[in-house]
Amino acid sequence: MNLRLYNARLLMPDFSILTGELLIQDDCIYDIIPSKPSPGYFSDFSGTDGNLENSTFAGTLPVHPAATRAQAFSCDREMDLSGNLIIPGFKNAHTHSAMTFLRSYADDLPLQQWLQTQVFPMEAKLTPEDVYHLSKLAILEYLSGGMTANADMYFYPESIARASVDMGFKTVLISPISDFYSTVEKVEEEFSIYNSYDENISYCLGFHAEYTCSRDLLARLSKLAGRLKAPVFTHNSETQKEVLECKARYGMTPTAFLDSLGMFAYGGGGYHCVHLEEEDFKIFAARGLSVITNPGANTKLASGIADLSSFLEYGIPVSIGTDGPASNNCLDMFREMFLATGLAKLRSADASAVPPREVLKMAIENGAHTLGLFDCDSLLPGKKADLTVLDLASPNMQPINHIVKNIVYSGSKSNIALTMVNGKILYENGEFFVGEDPLDIYKKANEIIRRLS
Repeated sequence: MNLRLYNARLLMPDFSILTGELLIQDDCIYDIIPSKPSPGYFSDFSGTDGNLENSTFAGTLPVHPAATRAQAFSCDREMDLSGNLIIPGFKNAHTHSAMTFLRSYADDLPLQQWLQTQVFPMEAKLTPEDVYHLSKLAILEYLSGGMTANADMYFYPESIARASVDMGFKTVLISPISDFYSTVEKVEEEFSIYNSYDENISYCLGFHAEYTCSRDLLARLSKLAGRLKAPVFTHNSETQKEVLECKARYGMTPTAFLDSLGMFAYGGGGYHCVHLEEEDFKIFAARGLSVITNPGANTKLASGIADLSSFLEYGIPVSIGTDGPASNNCLDMFREMFLATGLAKLRSADASAVPPREVLKMAIENGAHTLGLFDCDSLLPGKKADLTVLDLASPNMQPINHIVKNIVYSGSKSNIALTMVNGKILYENGEFFVGEDPLDIYKKANEIIRRLS
């Protein structure tokens, strides 16, 4: 389907706001056609982020009436956005989608007790078909929150992949291998299968955590990563207890221990990274590792506050994940963005720490790069049409003093007017277009939890 989105604002790669229209041909952005801004259209001309005059793109894209270039473009649908904002879709860089069945079931416990007494016993009862249906519930929430892709570390990858393909969503599978689940041989097989499975599916190496994996298992996984020249992702230094126990076992922090095994020769990243030490920062920077921060889950589980300011100072790329809906409960990138900057300000006692532009970059561009999705990281011709439209005609987005700041500090899921993946509208104005009635998905999720409880 060819689409024309006109009378729009567009978030450009330099975080300026361009007025004009965006043309979509099949699954890609075909063209971006700027229009000359009217006086007073923007109220921020201070030379800061979110301001057309600060855009490096305004001078490189031709400015003339849209008709000249749009006339030759045959549209199946034209949409007047009435000044609303198009952004690249949010990328949820760490989650466990099928844990929707434990939302508000396993709460108010520290991480290790939460895992051992609530999560692991319930997960042992899950079937592949359960994971399929529960993943679909999470995808509905992702779409209604403006997310177009996720990195999903959970059991039964075939079920997760099938759910994503059936709903048109984009998922990067992360292997959750541990001493209790899967084998290195199985992970290698899955790496081959799911990196040629479907255009919306890819697969990265990963393991649950240092404390759930033997040294032998980790050494064999490291060798596999070297042979495949592949990055590796894991939960890392989420709690102080985790770090202290690793030091007791190996005399090193989790990051240093894993690095000593050659685990990160081809990059990768760590989830949470709340309790990294100075040596760990240096390893992350030297290996080109990403930090995937999860401020909502860290807050709810009282794990601590990640030092985002230091990550940025070291040049370590940071992306954002919601974590699973059992440890966070709400799969909401707006809440994660606000917590990311708010908690960083509290930790450093600096109100200027981790400004909105950096946070929005974490949620969009950095997340895409962490997931290896370089073809949908920005609004540019030739990129995949994975995008979201934000309704700016809402009380929480007015007045428009600064759009980028509004998104991070005052935006909410209620502002999501449309979410599109590969040029297909999957969510628009409260309705889902995923090939199934959401009520049926809700019903199935409730049947599963009743059976398991």
